[in-house]
Amino acid sequence: MVALKANEVDSFVARPSSERPIVLLCGPDAGLVHERAAKIIKASVDDLNDPFALVRIEGDALSSDPSRLVEEAHTVPLFGGRRAVWIKAGGRNFAAAVEAVVASPPTDCRIVIEAGDLKRNAPVRSICEKAKCAVVLPCYADTERDLVRLVDDEMREAKLSITPDARAALVSLIGGDRQASRSEIRKLALYAHGKDRIVLADVLAVVADASALALDAVIDSAFAGRAAETESQFFKALSAGTSAGSILSWALRYVTQLHKARVALDSGDDTYTAMRSFIPPVHFRRTAAVEAALNLWTAPRLQRAMEQLAETTLNARRTAALAESLTQRALLSLAVSARQRTR
Repeated sequence: MVALKANEVDSFVARPSSERPIVLLCGPDAGLVHERAAKIIKASVDDLNDPFALVRIEGDALSSDPSRLVEEAHTVPLFGGRRAVWIKAGGRNFAAAVEAVVASPPTDCRIVIEAGDLKRNAPVRSICEKAKCAVVLPCYADTERDLVRLVDDEMREAKLSITPDARAALVSLIGGDRQASRSEIRKLALYAHGKDRIVLADVLAVVADASALALDAVIDSAFAGRAAETESQFFKALSAGTSAGSILSWALRYVTQLHKARVALDSGDDTYTAMRSFIPPVHFRRTAAVEAALNLWTAPRLQRAMEQLAETTLNARRTAALAESLTQRALLSLAVSARQRTR
C-alpha cells in the first residue's frame, strides 16, 4: 500500500518521485490539499500558464469520459517540455478513469488528483493505494507545531520578527484550514508593514477581533444543542465579518478535537486530562462549554458530525453562492443532534 505517513508527505511534496507519477491528495484540510497540489504541479511543469503543459480537468467530466485521462497522460507535448494533468474531484465517481491510467501509467507526465476527505474504501483512494505507480498524500489539520512553523516561515518571508507572546496568541487563533491560516498571517504581516517586529497588540488588533469571539459563540451554542441561539450567533458572526468558510473550518477543527477528548474519556481519562488534547489549549472562559459538549456527545455521534461538516465544507467550496445557507443548515443540524440521546 503506497500511502505516505504525515511526516513523509512534506518530503515528497518538495521532491516528487518520478517513480510515482500519479498523486492523490485528500483529507479534511481542503486548504492544505490545494496548497500541496499546487506545489507539486509547480514542480512538475515549466510554465503554469501554458495550456499544453498543464491540463486542468474536473473529476465530474472524467466520470462520463474516463478514456480522456489516459489520452491526456500520454499526449506528447507539441513543443517539448514537462506536462501535468491537474484533476479536481467533484461529486461524481471517476474511478474508471484512474483505474485506466494506473494500468497504463505515463512516463513523462505528472497526474495530480485534488480530492476531499476520502474514506479508505473510497474507489479512487483504494486504486491509488494499491498501485505501485501512485501515491496517496493525506492532508490533516495542522498541529500546533505545524502552525508555529507556518507563522515563522511567513514572518521570514515578510522580513518580520514576532514576539513569543504574539506568536502564541496567533497560533491559538488559526488552524483548521491551511489557506485560511496563511491568509490570516499574511494579513497580519501587511498590517505590520513598515515595522520590524510584530507584538501581541498587533495580533489582537488584526486577528483576535470580534470575529474570534463570534466563532466561539456560534460553535459552542451548536454543540450545546441551543438551536435558536445558534442561528442568532451565526448571523452575528457574519456581521462581524467572519466568512461561512471560516465558521466551517472552526467547527471542523473543534469537533475533531472534541472527538479525541471524548475517546480519551471513554478510555478512562478524567475530564481535565482529556481536555489537554486540545491544540491550542481550551481557554478558561470556554471550559464549561467544552465540558458540557463532552457530556452531550458520544464518540460515534461526533464522528458523524465530523463527516457532516467535512461534506458541508466541500459543498460550500463548490458552490460559494450557497456557502452561508449550507453552513447555517449544518450548524442547526448539529444543534438538533446535540439533544438526541442516541449513539
